Amino acid sequence: MKKNIAIIMGGYSSEYQISLKSGNVVYDTLNPEKYNAYRIHIFKDKWVYVDGNNEEFPVNKNDFSVTVNNTKITFDCVFNAIHGSPGEDGFMQGYFKLLNIPHTSCGMYQASLTFNKRDCLSVLKPYGIKTADSFYLNLGDVIDEDAIIAKVGLPCFVKANKAGSSFGVSKAHKKEDLQNAIAVAFKEDDEIIIESFLDGTEVSVGVISFKGETKVLPITEIVSENDFFDYEAKYLGKSQEITPARLTPEEEAQVTTVAKKVYEILKMKGFSRSEYIFKDGEPHLLEMNTIPGLTRESILPQQAAAAGISLSELFDNAIEEALK
Repeated sequence: MKKNIAIIMGGYSSEYQISLKSGNVVYDTLNPEKYNAYRIHIFKDKWVYVDGNNEEFPVNKNDFSVTVNNTKITFDCVFNAIHGSPGEDGFMQGYFKLLNIPHTSCGMYQASLTFNKRDCLSVLKPYGIKTADSFYLNLGDVIDEDAIIAKVGLPCFVKANKAGSSFGVSKAHKKEDLQNAIAVAFKEDDEIIIESFLDGTEVSVGVISFKGETKVLPITEIVSENDFFDYEAKYLGKSQEITPARLTPEEEAQVTTVAKKVYEILKMKGFSRSEYIFKDGEPHLLEMNTIPGLTRESILPQQAAAAGISLSELFDNAIEEALK
């Protein structure tokens, strides 16, 4: 019997278009002899199954089913391709847990924790995971630029605390830049994180559950043409992504060990991609993404290819792991 797989894509955040691309790559890649794949668009105003003719059928949220031509379709597994909310922040994970439907992403708590940069870094610090110095602001807080600079220095990065894909991120080079950078971040989220600038090699490390083991994929070095790895650099070709990264064997071993440790401390499952910057010879964690981009150009699929894992094998494994 072929398994019915719901590929959820879209979402409520600024990243919905990237998610639709990722979801369609999964849809085009899954083996039709093994799976019946269904594209499910999740938006604030509608949850719908989109068939091959782009006809839409509403999703019954009571049991996450779809009725097509008087036939009710239920799903054996959900392939989560939603970047940002509600696919990467724990909401969909909690919903599927309540419905007892297996899914390819991590658990609800892990999704919620890793989506909150501030809380994730705070949880990992006692385990010796190195991070940048940081300063936190909630919407409505008094903004004391001198206190911020005293803590993190200049230049510094101002980021939305709970947003992905470099939305709401600015680099402040001088005190006068802070107010605007903070305003930009608050457009994306009501919490922001301001971090010290780490001047060093930036790498992206994919870690996945693969055939029952924690597998660290070949590491990617990020060389941005812009001032930092922003949205343009990430999605519009304004960066070089070099896999494998140009690291010394010692650096590679270090970041591989740290990335595996972080994945296992957090009891992760499924896909993850974490960003690190080397400072004073040691990798410092910036953040972890639990629904990384899955297009052919995306970093994690590039890393899988370098490890000899095809897209078909990568996605197939994610479903097999979820169904265990």
